[in-house]
Amino acid sequence: MQVNLAEAVALLKAGHVVAIPTETVYGLAADARNESALREIYAIKERPAHNPLIVHIGSSEQVLDWATGFSELAQKLAAVFWPGPLTLVLPARSAVSSVVRAGEPTVALRVPAHPVAQALLQQSGLGLAAPSANKYTQLSPTSAQHVLNGLGEAVPVLDGGACQVGIESTIVAVDGNQWQLLRLGMITEVALTAVAGVPQQIQLRPPKAPGQHLLHYSPQTPLQLFTSRAALIDAAARENSCAALLLGDGLIEHCTSFNVPNNPVGMAEKLYDTLHRMDALHVEKLLIEAPPRTVEWLAIHDRLARASHSLN
Repeated sequence: MQVNLAEAVALLKAGHVVAIPTETVYGLAADARNESALREIYAIKERPAHNPLIVHIGSSEQVLDWATGFSELAQKLAAVFWPGPLTLVLPARSAVSSVVRAGEPTVALRVPAHPVAQALLQQSGLGLAAPSANKYTQLSPTSAQHVLNGLGEAVPVLDGGACQVGIESTIVAVDGNQWQLLRLGMITEVALTAVAGVPQQIQLRPPKAPGQHLLHYSPQTPLQLFTSRAALIDAAARENSCAALLLGDGLIEHCTSFNVPNNPVGMAEKLYDTLHRMDALHVEKLLIEAPPRTVEWLAIHDRLARASHSLN
């Protein structure tokens, strides 16, 4: 069911779960200090308890409510990329629920840029744990309708329109003056390094972060990647029923064709919505024209590789 902003605030304060918009994907939100509500997130998503949740906060001034420190490096990254699609993994205060941390000594924090998410945070006064509003490993939602289709009418949904970034946030662990990229997103390693002033330091045991399962972000229909359109066309001719995602213009004979912008920002914004529409056709296979393997496309490659893990 759809709810308005005031209803969403009341539900969250009462310990309920509400699906909310962010600029990345829709999140399944709950009060991050309410362990019963946090467990409800895990139950609805069928998500393993060892997988930590990202806490969404209203501003960087709230970081020390959750973390034991906010180093100069972390502050530099926050100053440039918050509000926005960057999650910082920092040493957690002991009072932060072990449920939201999944038993880790760290907490993942993000200040979302979406105006509806910001209004919700400001009016509720809460920190909101909000993983993607879908079943675990399945295709992430970028519209209220995607949430309703995936989780049903029983989950309240606050509609904030289509997500503008379209894929999940970049996740970075910061420990003092060192940092490590834990999940690829539209904020690239190159951009992070430019702000941090130092390259990332690879840890032998990095903190746990969302989105690391090999099969993730996945539609119900089997999905296969192709490094060239010629290879995709050849495969389409052998399929009984298929749908094809193409970069830029074009059509594929024998397949229902979907076109996405041939640039990283445009494709990221449209990727999940397009995969949802392709999945709804109930064809035998989804054929995807993969973008080039350059730095700016790495986050999209990550999502597509995990979505197709069972076949590739």
